Amino acid sequence: MTSAIPDKTHTAGAQLLRSARRIVVKVGSSLVTNEGRGLDEQAIGEWCRQLAVLCSQGRELIMVSSGAIAEGMKRLGWSARPHELHELQAAAAVGQMGLAHIYETKLREHGLGSAQVLLTHADLADRERYLNARSTLLTLLGLGVLPVINENDTVVNDEIKFGDNDTLGALVANLIEADVLVILTDQLGLYTADPRKDPAAEFVHEAHAGDPALEAMAGGAGSSIGKGGMITKILAAKRAARSGASTVIAWGREPDALLRLFDGDLVGTLLVAPTQKSQARKRWIADHLQLRGAVTVDDGAAARLRQDGKSLLPIGMVAVEGEFSRGDVIAVRDAAGVEVARGLANYASAEARLLCRRASTEIEKLLGYVAEPEMIDRTNLVLTR
Repeated sequence: MTSAIPDKTHTAGAQLLRSARRIVVKVGSSLVTNEGRGLDEQAIGEWCRQLAVLCSQGRELIMVSSGAIAEGMKRLGWSARPHELHELQAAAAVGQMGLAHIYETKLREHGLGSAQVLLTHADLADRERYLNARSTLLTLLGLGVLPVINENDTVVNDEIKFGDNDTLGALVANLIEADVLVILTDQLGLYTADPRKDPAAEFVHEAHAGDPALEAMAGGAGSSIGKGGMITKILAAKRAARSGASTVIAWGREPDALLRLFDGDLVGTLLVAPTQKSQARKRWIADHLQLRGAVTVDDGAAARLRQDGKSLLPIGMVAVEGEFSRGDVIAVRDAAGVEVARGLANYASAEARLLCRRASTEIEKLLGYVAEPEMIDRTNLVLTR
């Protein structure tokens, strides 16, 4: 499980990090607020500087940041994290103002635009809201804007909470199909046992995400400020791996940790996803046993899908079967009724019927809005024949 790496910059893991293009960085409350003393402007500024350098290299970055509740506690003069939900929500509302402001200020100092995105579990559990969130984030990345994401603690209740921002970071990695999730924490990484109690504990440099042995190593609770612990990070890595994202768990105050990581220096613990990103997503779509419906396409569209890997445009559709919603997996069939592909529908069945044989430029006139120019984007489509 452990690995003594003689030259950490020449391993397969180092190459994985150097080649990463879409990255989610999650930082916890203890780091953001310097153990609850209030937002650590210097530390946040340092992370933002590193994010800006990575963006200048052509990488796409999203920050998932805890700290709203902790900052709200400080502003309200509370020394202990409250237990009542309405008090937690109030603290989040107060603290979110400062959290958003400091990230905007620090990122702007390095020429980066920023956007605040607040999510709840319901946003990612509902397929239509999931696709809307995905489209928004990908649009922001395309515009060169760095999204700063937090759980919407002001409105969540016990039924819809993520529970911790490690889980949120993993779900965002799934949402945008990130290459790597980086969890910055107040620990150096994962050990085989608690090094404070077991002098024989060894540092885990690299392992496979989802390995059951990791959970046994990661016992322990979070701090009085944050809610997570090493176990939530191990479980987050397991979740992120479902979409092919590998995870790094590293000390957030390690000098230039982010820059060194993506230069191939294995800072912290790397948990490698067993399935590549593209394969994981395609397999998920292909393995759907219950399809909500189907669209029939003309010979030209079928050829473009089969031979060129193109997206499915409305103009190539000739008929729609079944009743489905935006985000459902549907079949694509040729004129002979043979399934060519399957993928995630950008429009519901009723809308798709209106779009058959129509150009993408007509979508807004026909529907009153445009979700996407394609019926199924090629990134959400897998050939089945």
